[in-house]
Amino acid sequence: MQSARVLKDNEYTSEISAKKEPSELKRSLKSRHLTMISLGGTIGTGLFLASGGAIHQAGPGGALLSYFIIGIMVYFLMTSLAEMGAYMPVAGSFSTYASKFVDPSLGFALGWNYWFNWAITIAAELAAVTMIMKFWFPHTPSIVWSAVFLAIMFLLNYLSVKGFGEAEYWFSLIKVVTVVIFIIIGTLMIFGIMGDHVIGLKNFTIGDAPFHGGFMAMLGIFMAAGFSFQGTELLGIAAGETDNPAKAIPRAVKQVFWRILLFYILAILVIGLIIPYTNGNLAVESVRVSPFTLVFQKAGIAFAASVMNAIILTAVLSAGNSGMYASTRMLWDLARQGKAPRFLGKLNKNGVPVNALIATSLVGTLAFLASLFGDGKVYNWLLNASGMSGFIAWLGIAVCHYRFRKAFAAQGKDLSLLPYKSKFFPFGPIFAFSVCGFVVLGQNYSAFIGGHIDWNGVLVSYIGLPLFVILWLGYKFTKKTKVIPLENCDLTN
Repeated sequence: MQSARVLKDNEYTSEISAKKEPSELKRSLKSRHLTMISLGGTIGTGLFLASGGAIHQAGPGGALLSYFIIGIMVYFLMTSLAEMGAYMPVAGSFSTYASKFVDPSLGFALGWNYWFNWAITIAAELAAVTMIMKFWFPHTPSIVWSAVFLAIMFLLNYLSVKGFGEAEYWFSLIKVVTVVIFIIIGTLMIFGIMGDHVIGLKNFTIGDAPFHGGFMAMLGIFMAAGFSFQGTELLGIAAGETDNPAKAIPRAVKQVFWRILLFYILAILVIGLIIPYTNGNLAVESVRVSPFTLVFQKAGIAFAASVMNAIILTAVLSAGNSGMYASTRMLWDLARQGKAPRFLGKLNKNGVPVNALIATSLVGTLAFLASLFGDGKVYNWLLNASGMSGFIAWLGIAVCHYRFRKAFAAQGKDLSLLPYKSKFFPFGPIFAFSVCGFVVLGQNYSAFIGGHIDWNGVLVSYIGLPLFVILWLGYKFTKKTKVIPLENCDLTN
């Protein structure tokens, strides 16, 4: 009788366990997904549209040098993040690392700052989608296209992490192929194999090329280049759902950095050689006069604008898709740590944080609607605040890595325990922190150097900083958190 009851209880317990919701994310992302997610996060409108403005502002040499310096800094950040991510792969990434290695209040602020960054980016991408679609369908209401593409992004993230990874792989592949074709065609034009004459280096010597506007012009390009490279840190977020992070993350870092730097440097070199920096069209961020469109048209491709419009649409959809993924995982991890409402920590049967996904989509939609109704000031302020938060996240990664290594040494752990070791410690994180800090503080230097301080310009450019500090100190004083001694940092993986 007793054994029968025990058997029945065990059957009941097994039934409950079978129905129980999953508590961990599924490790369904492969190495190829990870590489393309990180690569696709950076190749977008920053390259296809904004690169022309960089050349126009600082000349071809100034643009190349600025992108190269920021590219090196991003590489150091990626090696820092890869070292921590391969050892401790978690969806919360640098938010979790800050809570474990620095101070829980910093982890709280970095997590919410990063979630806000990508939630608002989703809204920005929805606004961009409507402008792109009006290239072909000028008389359709904006709300139609934003709703259609929001639904596509939502479904790609809702179905499964593997579905998201596969979609991002193909989105990124389209962008990569486009850049490769562009570089090949541009090189053929420079040497006179395509077109009616040899272009050579003449556009590097006109006016005051290759450097135009001096150091201050380059400072402005540092910021533009930084925004263009933002998205590489998705590598750390995706680590929590990678099937073999110890191998996949180091491989992705090695491949992604060189490809990104190669694509950006070669693409900007091609544009600077073919189109003189004095061409006013370079300063206009429109698909009709995108530097890529201008080069393709010079090559005699009549439908260049339509082709580039379709590719930029892919880039925007990719950025929105990645943004929804990153912000959803960060919000889920905050909920799991007790730093966000608990219901946001729910996973569906496919291991997708469905409540966090819905909440993020709603915020993105509301921010987009703010740009449709009223004068759009609220939306512009949100967008400027989110722009700063990407650099704040990078500063956080540098601080976390420095503390992580110091804690490793303080606790007597052998570096051989690390699946991937950054070769540039401590120079890497210190250099990255210094460059990021310089760019953040120089965000709108011109607001301070006129006859009087442009307070409106200061507020619009720097609003992200006080928001971050309020989150950080607010949590610190409320929860009375302290900086964790190196000997007590949680290094369990």
